[in-house]
Amino acid sequence: MGRLNKSKSKFLNISLCILSFIWIFPFTFVLVNGVKSGAEYNKGNFWDIPKGFSIANSLEFISERVSLSAGVGNSLLYGISSAILAIVLSALAAYSITKLKVKGRFFWFILIYSGTIFPFQMYLVPVYKMFAQFGLYDTQIGMIIFYTAISIPFCTFVLRNFFNDIGNEQSEAARIDGATDFQIFYRIYLPMAKAPISALFLFQFSFIWNDLLFGLTFSKSANIRPIMTVLSQLNGPNGATTNTPAVLLACALASIPTVLIYALLNKNLETGFVVGGK
Repeated sequence: MGRLNKSKSKFLNISLCILSFIWIFPFTFVLVNGVKSGAEYNKGNFWDIPKGFSIANSLEFISERVSLSAGVGNSLLYGISSAILAIVLSALAAYSITKLKVKGRFFWFILIYSGTIFPFQMYLVPVYKMFAQFGLYDTQIGMIIFYTAISIPFCTFVLRNFFNDIGNEQSEAARIDGATDFQIFYRIYLPMAKAPISALFLFQFSFIWNDLLFGLTFSKSANIRPIMTVLSQLNGPNGATTNTPAVLLACALASIPTVLIYALLNKNLETGFVVGGK
């Protein structure tokens, strides 16, 4: 039995090492080629180690083509505000359909969760027409509203599962002491859901940050477009890249915020997915 456990542990460690290598390997060579000069990249091999750091020309190329700072600022605004709004609304919905005496609770849950059943591409035309009609197209408010709405179904699903696993003893004791439903939610259930909320925030922020399709569809101005849409404009005519090291460097720089947020929420990430996914 002990040998079997050791074998399983060894196999798991080897598998994790292989997966980590597969994950880190492409990103490493993005960094390696991102610091090359255009001439060194074109004349050399993709796998060659750079002879020195040459990012001045790449940064100049990026600044001439796009406003990277504007894209980063927009994506931070969309990612943080939309993720927070979606989690708050989803937590209220999950609490209502699990702990309050609401008629048709399962129906309301299915209605909310049905937003994940259909491919997201189905929303493009109707949402575009609605945004154009109400003046929300190419606006930051419109982008925040859309990203919030599209994130609510999954957040509600995770938080509903979490709240279902919590007993009613604490809430009943709080009601005896005169606490209202909202006070019970805010002071008891919300603090207990810190782990899944952290995991949801990272997941939804990453989804919004890496989105290209909706950013291209619902925005056109440089001061509105998110970072991935901005990065797509670094390509030359007909998709031909004019400065590959500059594009790789821009992609590496654009990945920094998600790495920082993961580092900040790392303690709660694994616990959040395990508890919230039961």
